[in-house]
Amino acid sequence: MVILLIALPSFVLASTTTDTAQIVVLVCIVASVFTFVEYNSASPSLLEFRDAPPFNRVRFLGLAATVFSLSMIAKGATDPTTATRLFSLMGNALAEAMDFPYSPVRLVVLMLPAEADLNLIENVRTAAGLSYLVSLLSMAFFVLILRLNNWPSQRGGFNVWTNLPVFDPSAGGDVVDRLERDGQINIILGFLLPFVIPALVKLASDVFNPIQLQNPHTLIWMMTAWAFLPASLMMRGVAMLRVGQMVAAQRERAYLEEKDNEGVPA
Repeated sequence: MVILLIALPSFVLASTTTDTAQIVVLVCIVASVFTFVEYNSASPSLLEFRDAPPFNRVRFLGLAATVFSLSMIAKGATDPTTATRLFSLMGNALAEAMDFPYSPVRLVVLMLPAEADLNLIENVRTAAGLSYLVSLLSMAFFVLILRLNNWPSQRGGFNVWTNLPVFDPSAGGDVVDRLERDGQINIILGFLLPFVIPALVKLASDVFNPIQLQNPHTLIWMMTAWAFLPASLMMRGVAMLRVGQMVAAQRERAYLEEKDNEGVPA
């Protein structure tokens, strides 16, 4: 599934060059090997919440929906079909609704160079609006699952070591406080990044060559990353806050049980 996701734009777009296809194959191999090793090893290294579905499934589906939608819109520019026209109309309507002053979509449009043509501006606006909406829906869906299914405790015990490999519970300080602090930082960063990234790109374009979004592959992956990374950070923050609540509740239960047994609370 990871291979299909990465190769999806190359399958959909007829204008894919040989060099682009070779790069896509290399990235597919690296990503698939990494995913296979992370999900089949006893001690994961980077991938979080691998044993706490549907956290990664929601992120993957949101990422896949964004890439597929943007690929269909990009295909419509050179090979229009009924399906591509439908995606284009939906994308344009969403972009117009989300393109208001100080919105992330407006900031993405403003990061383009002054000499950008109208067609490029429309393509970027459509891609930004659609990808940002998908990221918002993904976050809302995850929060809904968290509330309705009591995630992640609906599958039994939660193993912090395998689900949070980059979080060291013994690093010092109270675990609950650290989980809550890290969760809040992730939520704040996820909220700010859609606004900060266009500003940084605009500042960097004065020093370096600006990003060429005329290439459909570049446009698809840049807009996907711009929307997916902040959404992923916010979902991670919500998940860590939830884990912190679980640890605090477990402590409270242990304290009450110890008290009922007339023992000395730890």
